[in-house]
Amino acid sequence: AETISEIRARCPGLTLETLTGDFGGDHGAQDLVFAARPDIFSHNLETVERLQSQVRSAARFDRSLEILRRASAAGLVAKSGIMLGLGESDEEVLAAMRELRANGVSIVTLGQYLRPSKEHHPVKRWVSPDEFAALKEEGLAMGFRVVDAGPLVRSSYHAERHVFDPGSTE
Repeated sequence: AETISEIRARCPGLTLETLTGDFGGDHGAQDLVFAARPDIFSHNLETVERLQSQVRSAARFDRSLEILRRASAAGLVAKSGIMLGLGESDEEVLAAMRELRANGVSIVTLGQYLRPSKEHHPVKRWVSPDEFAALKEEGLAMGFRVVDAGPLVRSSYHAERHVFDPGSTE
């Protein structure tokens, strides 16, 4: 929160996005970040519910949804990302997207999972550009304001593409 305040003081007018963990479900810690009023509050779901324990040993699907719901309820623009290619089904991806939308998320990123090392979860499937395009259309139909979907999409890389005017209906 102090970092957000310091950046705001030094760079007025800058659009500021935070990408955080779930703070172990600690509402007090979450509230400190919410009170600093980042323009976009980002917390990545990373994968579908069924694969959470395999891919994210310290995180929980329900806790991730809760922090996003709380950020949105605090009046922040909520953003999340999902990696594809970990063994999820198309319906599981759509269900996770629906959960994100139901919990106040306005911006979602969908990208191909790339295995960072042999110790990490293997890539189960390469998702085609056409599949990403179809998921983008599905996401927009669900009511997301921004859906960035593609093999090389990451939640932070080119994040400037995810900014929108929250007061606009376009």
